[in-house]
Amino acid sequence: MNGSLNGKDANDDNSLFNRPIVDLLDEKQLSYLQKRYHMSPRELQVAKLVCQGFNEEEIAKDLNLKHGTLKTHLRNVYRRVRVRNKITLLLRLVEDAAAFSAKSKITPPIPIVDIEKPRKKTSAPAKVPGKEK
Repeated sequence: MNGSLNGKDANDDNSLFNRPIVDLLDEKQLSYLQKRYHMSPRELQVAKLVCQGFNEEEIAKDLNLKHGTLKTHLRNVYRRVRVRNKITLLLRLVEDAAAFSAKSKITPPIPIVDIEKPRKKTSAPAKVPGKEK
């Protein structure tokens, strides 16, 4: 990659819509996903940038691709992973990478946890005089 996206500071713009700088997938996980879905190196680059939150225009510019070529790569990635959009692609790849990490006992770069609603603490019921078990 040319590095124009990776070297970009997330705080260049004071907008509320800054992209978080997060790598959800490490190199071992990306290698596993490439083999699992039989992706070409270019398709893997496209999938990685999608997972980092870049839009099509930014990806095409960074990879020095024409928009039509990028669309072809995206369509191929969607077909291989069996998804229909970028969000589902991201979720499927992160889920598969987490499963791979669990099997191979490597720590994922960002822990994936289930979020539960906080439970209210209830005190033990007060004993009512005259009622004993």
